[in-house]
Amino acid sequence: MPAPDMVIIGGGPAGLAAAGEAARAGLTVTLIEQRAALGGAIFRQPSSGEVVALPRSRAAERLWRSLLAGIAQPKVKVRFSTSFLGVDGDGHVLIHDRAAQTVERLRPKAVIIACGAVERVRLRPGWDLPGVATAGGLQVMMKETGAAPRGRVLLAGSGPLLVALAAQMIRAGNPPLAVVEAGDPLSKPLAGPPLVGHPAILSEAVSYTMTLLRSRVRWLRGAHVERIERRGEVLQATVALRDGSREVIEADRIGLHDGIAENDIGLPDQAESASPIVIHAGDCREALGALGAILDGQRAGRRAAALVKNETVSMASLDKQLERARAVQRAIARLFGPVVTLPGAGELPDDTVLCRCEGRTVGDLKALLQQPGISGREVKHVGRFAMGSCQGRFCAANTTALMAELQAGGRRPEQQDLTGQRWPVRPTPIAAFVNAGPLDPAEDKEELS
Repeated sequence: MPAPDMVIIGGGPAGLAAAGEAARAGLTVTLIEQRAALGGAIFRQPSSGEVVALPRSRAAERLWRSLLAGIAQPKVKVRFSTSFLGVDGDGHVLIHDRAAQTVERLRPKAVIIACGAVERVRLRPGWDLPGVATAGGLQVMMKETGAAPRGRVLLAGSGPLLVALAAQMIRAGNPPLAVVEAGDPLSKPLAGPPLVGHPAILSEAVSYTMTLLRSRVRWLRGAHVERIERRGEVLQATVALRDGSREVIEADRIGLHDGIAENDIGLPDQAESASPIVIHAGDCREALGALGAILDGQRAGRRAAALVKNETVSMASLDKQLERARAVQRAIARLFGPVVTLPGAGELPDDTVLCRCEGRTVGDLKALLQQPGISGREVKHVGRFAMGSCQGRFCAANTTALMAELQAGGRRPEQQDLTGQRWPVRPTPIAAFVNAGPLDPAEDKEELS
């Protein structure tokens, strides 16, 4: 079977939009999705046909149907339960078919990486305890199961996701104990005029906010969780309130969320004179929300198709729409910006876990940094920071931020000092490489001749 013109990594909004755009341009596309269903985090589908999906707004449902319609054509092939490993030195895209436990090699002309964003969690003692998860993880679980998380749930951090999740839990019948928000969006009405130009986003935001305000759920604005401790089967969160006082809230689960960031670990963009062309799209390139991800996916698909076909294409309209999406995200950031001073990473106790995969602490990093001139790569290889199964996706940002705080005046470390740019980008069984499949027959003949 001939190699596709394009391989797209990720079946979320950006990946689906890119696939539809490339197919309309006449290219054959293979869409790689690591789960058993399309949708990504935003349009996450129920885990089985017996689960009743959480209701979506009419606007969100129209977007979803439009994305599916864009790939409903013979030029697009979807590979489920398949992970992207990377691109080798000969330009082969390596993918891991987890069902067959084999590694396959493809030779496309272009690759679009649309693997979504990474949820950020600000460090505080106890963030790594069992029962503590990301708010995004809890929301994904709700979308997959159709039910709210069980027990007493506390939501804490900053950002509109907390309000959305709280409203969804209220509607699902298990309201959270409280929402602890470092910002105070109700005190900044003038920060959100750009939202007026996006009625669908504004309507959804107002709906979630009113659901939360009408409920009896406490919305503690201008507050933050200082630490989390376990007492038997109960989690105790110490909350610093706006007036300087402290309150302890007991919960069965805690969902933390402190924003999202681009998931740019792995291959860099290689759009000019590269084989294959590599372009990032959506939240993994720039976190702009669902509408922004779709626009950026369309832009990436159109740009990649033009490069493959050696054509020129105008991006002016999409660029203008993307700038509007950026304005919306800037407005949201202003609305939810912290109104209290949050403690820096350097103020954390030494036993605070920094790298959960390897169990490395703030104290471990401080000890390493006593060595003169130690580099980020040495922190990784000597201290084992970012060496675990997540490969730095969650700890690299916090580790480099703390390094910059403790080494003021020197070169500011970057995440790539810990994560690097290499493949495979995620752990893969050795057996899968042993069972690596052949290239397409035509290329095998070329290599043998």
